[in-house]
Amino acid sequence: MIERLTGRMIFLAFLVSFVACNAPPVPLDDIAVEKTFTPEKCDRAVQTGDFVRYHYNGMFPDGKKFDSSYDRGSTYNVFVGRGQLIVGMDKALLGMCVNERRLVKIPPELAYGKNGYGDIIPPDSILHFDVLLLDIWSSDDKVQIQTYHKPEKCDRTVQVSDYVRYHYNGTLLDGTLFDSSHTRMRTYDTYVGIGWLIAGMDQGLLGMCVGEKRIITMPPSLGYGEHGDGSDIPGQASLVFDVVLLDLHNPKDEITVEVQSLPEPCPRKSKEGDFMRYHYNGTLLDGTFFDSSYSRNRTYDTYIGKGYVIAGMDQGLLGVCVGERRRITIPPHLAYGEEGTGTKIPGSAVLVFDVQIIDFHNPSDTVEMTSEKPEKCNYTTKRGDFIKYHYNASLLDGTNIDSSHKYGKTYDVVLGTGQVIPGMEEGLMEMCVGEKRRLVVPPHLGYGERGVDGEVPGSAVLVFDIELLGVEEGLPDGYMFVWNQDVSPDLFKEMDRNKDLEVDPTEFSDYIQEQVNEGKGRLAPGYDAHRIIESMYHNQDRNKDGRITEDEFKLKAEEAAAHDEL
Repeated sequence: MIERLTGRMIFLAFLVSFVACNAPPVPLDDIAVEKTFTPEKCDRAVQTGDFVRYHYNGMFPDGKKFDSSYDRGSTYNVFVGRGQLIVGMDKALLGMCVNERRLVKIPPELAYGKNGYGDIIPPDSILHFDVLLLDIWSSDDKVQIQTYHKPEKCDRTVQVSDYVRYHYNGTLLDGTLFDSSHTRMRTYDTYVGIGWLIAGMDQGLLGMCVGEKRIITMPPSLGYGEHGDGSDIPGQASLVFDVVLLDLHNPKDEITVEVQSLPEPCPRKSKEGDFMRYHYNGTLLDGTFFDSSYSRNRTYDTYIGKGYVIAGMDQGLLGVCVGERRRITIPPHLAYGEEGTGTKIPGSAVLVFDVQIIDFHNPSDTVEMTSEKPEKCNYTTKRGDFIKYHYNASLLDGTNIDSSHKYGKTYDVVLGTGQVIPGMEEGLMEMCVGEKRRLVVPPHLGYGERGVDGEVPGSAVLVFDIELLGVEEGLPDGYMFVWNQDVSPDLFKEMDRNKDLEVDPTEFSDYIQEQVNEGKGRLAPGYDAHRIIESMYHNQDRNKDGRITEDEFKLKAEEAAAHDEL
């Protein structure tokens, strides 16, 4: 009676254990599969002949573990449907997706049957496997490319032997991150198609545009193969790279120039040796900004074709017109090379400059003049003449600088005395009253390298539109006063009004003023008359005692050297 009761209790315990299991009962002739986790996205399911990598825990129905890939720290890697697994596992893996988890119950006839497996699995054992699929590929797999962003404009795509700069995130097929250029804050820079990369990446980068983003998936045969990389990438692992291409060039590349705006007319184009002022925005090929002259509110000023700028810019600035806008794309071997400039320009970077030409000149340039003369011209200006003219001044790009009209009066100068810049002095010579001229003045005949603070930039070419409105003929060089008629032989006596045999400053000044008023003499125009007379008196007062004696008094013609005197 006790034996029967004991037998019934054992059966009841077995029944409770069986009912407690969540999975449905296992038929003797097939496996039972419970999907404990199914990923939202399943791009591919296991088929016969696929190679898989998976983790598992193997247990008996009572929960006792007999094996685990987790304990070994390595996935189980195997072909499905080729007899490398027990029949039940071969069936259980079919249709699984990466990251899917299944609880599989396998009857003994689809597992290790009546023989079991050594001391580990007893005969006729039902086996439970908790399986997590991590990877799947086929021997026929090629590189798979999924482009999820492509720029609207794509002037060029990656070809074999091109050099590229790109960012990437590298993951296993289950999403496990193994590497990222982003975390290093530095692009991966390499040649494509010449064996510097794993084969799958070499293939996956071909045909990409700068700015394009694509996911490149490759089987291990095109990745790191059976052995992985020895650290983060296990053997036989499919690899997934999320790539954005930032830069692209070929060592044979030259600069490219895209003219965006060309002024009409263009009377002159830049050449080697010219000095140029230009504005620019500098970006990398992916549009990343690195520098701008506009932000400094100052042009970049330099000689071109002389090695003062990077070689590509030297080339790109030749043959331009003032006012032209062009885009210059420069490969790194004509820019800052493999080293870059540090923080702003990375090594091996293609540079893009959007350039606006403000002006240029050559150190050998002279004043350019175009003229509109009146029909009648009786006299032309010369050195020493006192002239009155109006002007409008601008830079070569048309920026207004100054105008005499805004002051409501003419600009009045004596020619040849340094009262205006050398280029203006030259341009005002030999003009007729009523004549109009346009003068283009290079900076070495204008305001030079320094310019005029707040008004004229350094090294700026100037344009003057001038109109001569009046001229008063000057005196010969070296003279500040001349006689209009024969000089009196009693000149000293006529000056000596009080007959004390000396001429004081008042007598001298009154006499000269009388001669000028009566038209007998003429002072140099454009100067202060009193200062001229004071200078004349000072020159006649040889001993500087404030009096002129007859012995000191001499006419200009009697002087051995030139003086501003009679």
